[in-house]
Amino acid sequence: MRVTEKGQVTIPKEIRDRLGIVPGSEVEFIAKDDAALLVKVNENSLQIRNFEEWAASVEGLLDLDGMTTDEYMEWLRGPREDLDRH
Repeated sequence: MRVTEKGQVTIPKEIRDRLGIVPGSEVEFIAKDDAALLVKVNENSLQIRNFEEWAASVEGLLDLDGMTTDEYMEWLRGPREDLDRH
């Protein structure tokens, strides 16, 4: 497949049919290592990608200063006196 001067490529019919890509469909190219993946965009894939991008962007920003998850949740919410702690 050859890229035009405008950076365009033709998606082969077999792939369009398999993915249900029709005129007006939204697609996206995603760079992965030394490859590009063609993805048909739908509402669910946008939400997942956006969450994954957000999660990657905040990774490592929260320093719990050695607190466990339970200690952090209690610090965040305050003590829970309605829980039976034996």
